[in-house]
This record gives sequence, C-alpha cells and structure tokens, in this order.
Amino acid sequence: MSELPEILPIGDVARHTGIKVPTIRYYEQIGLLPAPSRTEGNRRCYSEGAVRRLTFIRHARELGFEIEAIRELLALQDEPYRPCDDVDALAREHLAAIEKKIARLIALRREMKRMLKLCSGGRIADCRVVESIGKSA
Repeated sequence: MSELPEILPIGDVARHTGIKVPTIRYYEQIGLLPAPSRTEGNRRCYSEGAVRRLTFIRHARELGFEIEAIRELLALQDEPYRPCDDVDALAREHLAAIEKKIARLIALRREMKRMLKLCSGGRIADCRVVESIGKSA
C-alpha cells in the first residue's frame, strides 16, 4: 500500500477498501476505527494505517465474523507479541458456528427436496409444498 498518499479523504478510502462511506462512518461510530484527523474544513483525513485496518475489517466481515469478534481480533492485533491462542480460539469458535450453519442448511435442503418430491403439479388447493409448510408453522 505504499503507493497511497499520506492522508486520504473518505471517498478515496472507500474506493481503496471497497467499503461504502456510510459504513466507514459507522465503524468510526462504534469504535472499530479510531476517529481520523480533520482538515480545517472539518473533512476527515485517513492514514494508510486506517486503510489497512478497514481492509482487515472488510475481510473479517467477508469471512462472516460478527462485529464483536472483529473488535476482539483488532484488540489482539494491536498486541503483536502476545501468543496467538486467543485468536485461534476466536477462529475455532467461528468455524464451529459455520459448521452448525452448514448442518442447518443441509437439513433445510433435504426438507425442501422432500417437499418438492411430494408435489404432483396440480392445483394450489392440493399442493403438498404448501401443506408441508403449513404443518411446520
């Protein structure tokens, strides 16, 4: 990232990170991103470090980490000489949650296939899909 200028306005940061301006402001508001310095005209000025932090946040979100887990990861990242046990624990916890979601999705797919197998293509009044969904409610 050394090709970036020393300070960037929020629009340039959004382009460099792929994060929308309102989301950047939101991350500031909730404390994931420190408040940037401001120009005399009160415009935000971001450093290369802020761009790296936002890129980290974006990638963590893409991996499905929740905001609080990202907050913990950022705090741990700010202490580079600590052992990585806490980071590993967060990652293992997240992986377990992903595996649970996958299991639920597989069960959902199985149920949808079962319901569609029952469908005879007749009228809605005789529709087994609608009937099956009604029984689940």
